[in-house]
Amino acid sequence: MGFSGFDIALLVLVALVVLVLFKGIRTIPQGYNYTVERFGRYTRTLNPGLNLIVPFVDRVGAKMNMMEQVLDVPTQEIITRDNATVAVDGIAFYQVLNAAQAAYQVSGLQNAILNLTMTNIRTVMGSMDLDELLSNRDAINERLLRVVDEAAHPWGIKITRVEIKDINPPANLVESMGRQMMAERNKRAQILAAEGLKQSQILEAEGRKEAAFRDAEARERSAEAEARATQVVSEAISKGDVQALNYFVALKYTEALTKIGSATNSKLVLMPIEASSLIGTLGGIGEIAKEVFRSEGTAAAARQAARPPVVRPSET
Repeated sequence: MGFSGFDIALLVLVALVVLVLFKGIRTIPQGYNYTVERFGRYTRTLNPGLNLIVPFVDRVGAKMNMMEQVLDVPTQEIITRDNATVAVDGIAFYQVLNAAQAAYQVSGLQNAILNLTMTNIRTVMGSMDLDELLSNRDAINERLLRVVDEAAHPWGIKITRVEIKDINPPANLVESMGRQMMAERNKRAQILAAEGLKQSQILEAEGRKEAAFRDAEARERSAEAEARATQVVSEAISKGDVQALNYFVALKYTEALTKIGSATNSKLVLMPIEASSLIGTLGGIGEIAKEVFRSEGTAAAARQAARPPVVRPSET
């Protein structure tokens, strides 16, 4: 069966339509944006999904990944402000926000971001001392993020994070830092020990002060009690109570014997003292006191008798 000219034309037309559709339909995967160029000039950006372009006139230019990407920053040596050499590496996260700018504003996007990050790491960390470098990593990351993001903004790039992974000083510097740390810890320990000793001495002195105050108060009260006892005995004697005198003398005598007997450095040998001798002694003292009171009473009566009688007017 032969084909007529119409059939052949129809087949050619169908093939041409299929080819046009094949050239004009573009399916963009999720997470990507494609740029469209017409005769080599950028015209628009294709978003994820089904898109149509003009066949044989438009073509797909750059295929940009719009997802957040990670870029490993290799190790590099940095000289700090105090002339210490350290090896530093890091990591950077970035995301393309504008596919056209990322495709046509810079050539070699990842290489540009990498070199920009490394340069700013040297600039930022080289302006700091080693101690500041090791203790302020968060501040360094924040400063690097701000500087690199501002520099990459014209490229349609958002730098989401810059992290310093490792900071490695030389081995001899690490050893010196270890000795310095040990010396600092020993210094702190000595300061704490001195503070503890100071507090202990202060508390001990306060304790001695309180004890001395209480001893003085006790002696004062004892003296007051002694004075009061002496006053009571004196008043009793003045009233003629000889028993109070006997009790007072016996008490003092017994206390004196107790002190002599308990002395550790005494050279005397105390012989037993009979209780009857002590009682006799006290009795003798009592008799002396009675005699004194009796003599005072007799003298007072004699003085009363020697006075001339008082003559009242009524008697004359």
